[in-house]
Amino acid sequence: MEKLASIQDSLNYYRDSFQQAAAQYDQTMTHHMELQKLIDDYSRFITDPHHQQIWERLQDEEAVHMSLIAEDLRHISAWCVALMEKYRALKLLEGSSGITDYFKNIESCIEQEFGGVQVTGESRVLMIGSGSFPMTPMLIARRTGAEVIGIDIDEESIQLGRSVIDQLGPELNIRLLSAPVEELDVTGTATHIIFSSTVAQKYDILDRLYPLTNREVVVAMRYGNDLKSLFNFPLQETDPRKWKLTETILRPDQVFDIALYRKESAQ
Repeated sequence: MEKLASIQDSLNYYRDSFQQAAAQYDQTMTHHMELQKLIDDYSRFITDPHHQQIWERLQDEEAVHMSLIAEDLRHISAWCVALMEKYRALKLLEGSSGITDYFKNIESCIEQEFGGVQVTGESRVLMIGSGSFPMTPMLIARRTGAEVIGIDIDEESIQLGRSVIDQLGPELNIRLLSAPVEELDVTGTATHIIFSSTVAQKYDILDRLYPLTNREVVVAMRYGNDLKSLFNFPLQETDPRKWKLTETILRPDQVFDIALYRKESAQ
């Protein structure tokens, strides 16, 4: 029971710390080091296999309480990741750079994002939840030459993201937009779609994408189940008449996993 109580204490600590960090954001770099350390520590906590075993026991013994903590942590940590991207963008624009453990973790997934379905220079990639430091769009565009469109609901993130691209990759074929998928000129011709793991409404958006996308589109849904659901929105069932789960890419040492979907009509 001591170990279970210790994990519960840790979860409460992270929840309170993320809430405090979110309240401190003031569009300056004042608190960025504290948040950077907190997110890196949390990433290590989430990927610790020993903690996964304890989490499974907690789920069995205190399912309702753990469900509430998970929901709180999922939302507040997602918001703090968005803030950390803003800090990283501001730091770059002020003349500094650097990469945290969390961002290294994210970048490590790019090579395996679509499994065996390669992105080429002819591809059109839509990134949903591109954030203030659009690493995935830049990496894909630089490595493949593909056209990449990133969307985000936060206007500040879009503006910061554009400034980052202007500084790091002005030659890249990237557009960042604040628009719903229904209003994008790329939706119908996108070959690949990536969902950030911290987009809360990703399965609602996936459902809306069904009538808008072409038959051959491949969707990479970043997600986290079990202990990883404390840092990511988890996998959900899809309408079997619309989207078919074709592969899951499990990454035990990384903060999220990847689910690949194709349109059922394309099978």
